[in-house]
Amino acid sequence: MRNDCQLPAPNLLSRFFGTLGLVGFLTVTLPAEDKVTPLRLPTTEQVTVTASRYQEKSVRVPANVTVISEEDIAASTAVDIPGLLRTLVNVQVTDITGNHRHYSVDIRGFGETAGSNTLVLVDGRRVNLPASTAVDWLQIPLDRVKRIEVTRGGRGSVLYGDNAGAGVINIITREEGPTRLELEMSGGSYGSLRPSGQVSGSRGDVSYGASGSYFQSGGYRDNSDIQGGDLGGSLGFKLGDLGRLDVSGGYHTDDVGLPGALRESQFQAGAARTGTLNPDDFADTADTYVLIQPTLNFLSQSSLTLDFSARRRDSSFFSRFSGGTFEGMTQTDTLALSPRVVIRERIGSLANNLSIGFDWIKAAEDIANTSVFGGFQSTNSFQLEKVNQGFYVHDEFYPLESLALSAGYRYDRANFRFAPSALDQASYDQNVFTTGLNYGFNPDTYVYAGYSGSFRYPVLNEMFNFFTNTIDSAITPQASNGLEAGLRHYFGGSFFGELNFFQIDADREIFYNPAGGAFGFGANENFEGRTRRRGMEFSSGISRGITTLKGNYSVVRTRVRDGQYTGRQVPGVAAHKLAAELFVQITPRLTASINGTYVGSRYFHSDWSNRFGKHDGNFLLNSRISYRWDRFTLFADFNNIMNQEYSEYGVLGGFPVERAFYPSPRFNARVGIRLPIL
Repeated sequence: MRNDCQLPAPNLLSRFFGTLGLVGFLTVTLPAEDKVTPLRLPTTEQVTVTASRYQEKSVRVPANVTVISEEDIAASTAVDIPGLLRTLVNVQVTDITGNHRHYSVDIRGFGETAGSNTLVLVDGRRVNLPASTAVDWLQIPLDRVKRIEVTRGGRGSVLYGDNAGAGVINIITREEGPTRLELEMSGGSYGSLRPSGQVSGSRGDVSYGASGSYFQSGGYRDNSDIQGGDLGGSLGFKLGDLGRLDVSGGYHTDDVGLPGALRESQFQAGAARTGTLNPDDFADTADTYVLIQPTLNFLSQSSLTLDFSARRRDSSFFSRFSGGTFEGMTQTDTLALSPRVVIRERIGSLANNLSIGFDWIKAAEDIANTSVFGGFQSTNSFQLEKVNQGFYVHDEFYPLESLALSAGYRYDRANFRFAPSALDQASYDQNVFTTGLNYGFNPDTYVYAGYSGSFRYPVLNEMFNFFTNTIDSAITPQASNGLEAGLRHYFGGSFFGELNFFQIDADREIFYNPAGGAFGFGANENFEGRTRRRGMEFSSGISRGITTLKGNYSVVRTRVRDGQYTGRQVPGVAAHKLAAELFVQITPRLTASINGTYVGSRYFHSDWSNRFGKHDGNFLLNSRISYRWDRFTLFADFNNIMNQEYSEYGVLGGFPVERAFYPSPRFNARVGIRLPIL
């Protein structure tokens, strides 16, 4: 059998850039019309709230920051948030099952533990699951998103705590503005259908927003169907000079089939790419949350904010395996309280921003599992709990108007409880620091450098052994130290360039060792020593007339430096990634965009020994055409235009162990209409 991801890279890349060049040449020579507004590039005025938990200009942050704007979202072919992240520098997105349900979003090369090393927030509310290394990317639908901020590196660990070693992704929902009522309907390949509607606006001191959507698809493969829906809303109350109160909440549900992997031997026996050997496996999810954010102003520019959030997630799943079945149900309740004070007052003539805060998070998971093996049934139930407390202080000082110095410290403690268990509790604490500087040579050019310490606790399902009903007390938190330095240059909104170098050293990194455990059947473990990630990130863009072209390239080298797998690379991590996007506003009513992403070869997930060869690289080309007619906007998305036969996700599996693939969709399309009522 040929490899599942064959890629004659030079030929495809030349075709891609040839397409970009031809489209760019044709479009820039078209006559411009009045009020042409091409896609905007980042500027020195772009702001972020993620890197410091208060609003500041991105150019002042001593880290590599990307902001996906509302215009970027409108121009993208993405139907979900991971689809938007796919073209960002050094962000490797993997659609595991090929139906937009199970994603891995990997920043700076953490491979199969990317979900536990990248912190995901919605309006500052943590959405990482306390019991799992995965992130539920469907919890917030794309039609509610105003912008997305991605801060790479471990700088966020001081401000947010656990899980932020690789970076922080903050999804910000729609902010207040003029009254807006919009309906959208789209559908396409595999019987997909996605109606949605949203309303937002303000009246006096009250702002509001609500949205609802439904989605369904038969999926590219057998038993990869998915259906579900979302409801969400928000209210904001201005309290004059005193402050404001914001309340938001949402509900998400989905039912999805799980097609599973296809092993190499099964392909050789005639299995089809679209087939499955797991026709009965499924997972159902319901997720509800509420977020309350009162803010009180004091002094001239200072504030006290108290964030309170509550979340309940119910899930059930079923799988059939050789000799039996497994069925489970979980209910996870999470409460979080995060008061913080931001003092943005001058010290004499010098600007200073001081943040002091406390985070308290309690997560409790109830589990009920039923397994049938060899005709014998076994039923078990467990209660797992994690309580997290963290105190932090962070200060940003400007000895010169063009020079910013920052430093921060966090003390964090986690207490775990398990029942039933012989050893029923464990506690850990962590101390981390960060420091950075940012200097502006002129209003358009900035250099920065920073150091950040970070940490990750084991998630509940990594610590608890479901076979022996005991805590695996040998697993301890991992700690990381990160260094980075970079250069930014912006020129009047028509050009930008960013260059960043980084290194992350992790000590006792937590991973799943397929050769671990008492009998060699696999176990969650810490590495015996250090792992290292080192790389470079480059992004650039140019806007001219009706055309905007953006591109980026990243290289990341991973290495296990100690222990059983010394000298090996981290599996699932591509050393090279290249992406480019071309946006053309042909007329004020007609726009077109095309984007291409190349992800290089990487070792199969779980292949820590690097013995099974590499999973081939893949190249994807997508495009969107959008036309505004009267009040309607018509759009068409075309994905995998070159009809590549590939698999984004490859893993070792089976007995004996062999390479296995999750085949990805070939060419597919979506068409839709958007109607603004108000």
